Amino acid sequence: MNFILAVFKSRNETLYFFNMFKNKRILAQIINTPKEVGQTCGICVKFSENSLAIAQSFLQIKPFRSFYGFFRVNRKGFNNCIERI
Repeated sequence: MNFILAVFKSRNETLYFFNMFKNKRILAQIINTPKEVGQTCGICVKFSENSLAIAQSFLQIKPFRSFYGFFRVNRKGFNNCIERI
């Protein structure tokens, strides 16, 4: 199962980004950021790969200064392969 993480350096902006999904009624979750991603605020927004274009459009609507990047997580058994998009 693959999914995307939107990672920010600001908790406030992470929550704001999550609420943009919520307002559009698109399934997303706030989860702890994996340590492999790097130094961030500690939480990120998890959503399906199908919603990536919508997430990218959110960045056009509001300029998030603390946006760190999108990361694709590929799950293979108990292992996660995390790559920056």
